[in-house]
Amino acid sequence: MKKSISIWSFPSEWTLEKKMKLAKDAGFEGFEPDLTEKGDLAFDGNPDSWVRVGELAEKVGLQLSGLATGLYWGANGASADEATRTRALQIMLAQMACAEMLGIDSILVIPGSVGVDFIPDCEVVSYGDAYRRASDLIRKALAETKSKGVTLAVENVWNKFLLSPMEMGGFIDQFESEKVASYFDVGNVLSTGYPEHWISLLGKRISRVHFKDYRRAAGGVHGFVDLLSGDVKWPAVMRELKAIGYNGWITAEMIPPAPFYRYAPETLIHNTSRAMDSILEM
Repeated sequence: MKKSISIWSFPSEWTLEKKMKLAKDAGFEGFEPDLTEKGDLAFDGNPDSWVRVGELAEKVGLQLSGLATGLYWGANGASADEATRTRALQIMLAQMACAEMLGIDSILVIPGSVGVDFIPDCEVVSYGDAYRRASDLIRKALAETKSKGVTLAVENVWNKFLLSPMEMGGFIDQFESEKVASYFDVGNVLSTGYPEHWISLLGKRISRVHFKDYRRAAGGVHGFVDLLSGDVKWPAVMRELKAIGYNGWITAEMIPPAPFYRYAPETLIHNTSRAMDSILEM
């Protein structure tokens, strides 16, 4: 398994080069950037700027392990509003185009939400409508996956949707395509279940893995803690990943670096790297 870290683990005000150099110095092989409204990988940016991100990673000595985006939180692919659903499709297509240009073969997607507690006045969509519209969104993007060589990896996030491994598996299987897979987030499961159960049931559907840890007693977003300091049963997680033959990227997604590391945020990156080394040896 290969060790990577998400761009979201770093202070947002740092330059991309500073983030990448620290990741390299801390011992990471890969780096997961994100498609944003503005910035180095802008949603409607000049493709030349996308190329420069790849060149920077190569210069620093990192591989780009995947492509995330937070833009889906403002564009629910399951919304009752057609314009919002269209925006979600545009985001997904832009992700694929960007990933193809950067040589990334799998992207993180959130095809729809029933509701999101951390978004004020969030639209609440009936579960049946959310499932149907999210499925339609994936189907519309699916035609582009083969030509671009990109897999749509659906992440289990706090969107009150696809709440069990069997449901996630069924959602993926309906497309009958190896280009639709799971981006499995270990920490996101802890509030409602057990990551080792998800891994064994999703099996070969898993295209990417996020490492986070979570402390149930804290609850909410405050439950996310440093790796090895929460309730994840890491030996069980590693046992199941090995059992399904997973040998891809493991990406640490430590959110947020502040306020816990407000005075020395670089410490989080080094601590995370050391913790991942210990976990991967289990």
